[in-house]
Amino acid sequence: MLEIAFIVIIYFFSIVMHEVAHGAVAYFLGDSTAKDAGRLTLNPLSHIDPFGTILLPLVMAIPAFFGARPLIFGWAKPVPFNPMFFRNIRRGTFLVAIAGVSANLSLAVIFAVFLRLLDPLLSGYLSAAALQGLSMIFSTVVIANLVLGIFNLFPIPPLDGSKVLFSLLPERFVGLQMMLEQYGLFLLIALIVFLPGLLGSLVFFAFRLLVGA
Repeated sequence: MLEIAFIVIIYFFSIVMHEVAHGAVAYFLGDSTAKDAGRLTLNPLSHIDPFGTILLPLVMAIPAFFGARPLIFGWAKPVPFNPMFFRNIRRGTFLVAIAGVSANLSLAVIFAVFLRLLDPLLSGYLSAAALQGLSMIFSTVVIANLVLGIFNLFPIPPLDGSKVLFSLLPERFVGLQMMLEQYGLFLLIALIVFLPGLLGSLVFFAFRLLVGA
């Protein structure tokens, strides 16, 4: 039960960092919409989406009760931003969109380094149980942030990958963007239901690459 609580808390923290990164970059580029809405904060209560932040991660954590190590993901309320405040709308939209993914992947790399250094630096000072506990926490942080980073790169609205893609494509693709946004939720559900193995394979490949496992 304690392990499940740790997993959910770590995912919650990672989701909040993802959304705050969006707002922080938008604010840096001149848009205070997120700050004015009270979303430029690490207070998790400001970012909760009942389904994406609570229900979905809890449902996906159920296999952990039976000894499995589930792949959990979710989302928070999207941080609002107004691209009209940007000097360059397409560049600003790209930077805001990629900020959340960059935050998650940066956290994954940082904690992967911690994980690699854990045994060489602390094995003489901590018990085997303490090292195992820290290893579990660091591994979960790496996996959680890889899940969020990679998942959000899929070019399906409302995921960040779609905003990144269409900020780079010529404006003649706006019709395709509007069509994908219209059916984005259905495509997202299809991705979650039918392609969890693809996401898992990408995440664990990246995990092994980072930690040398």
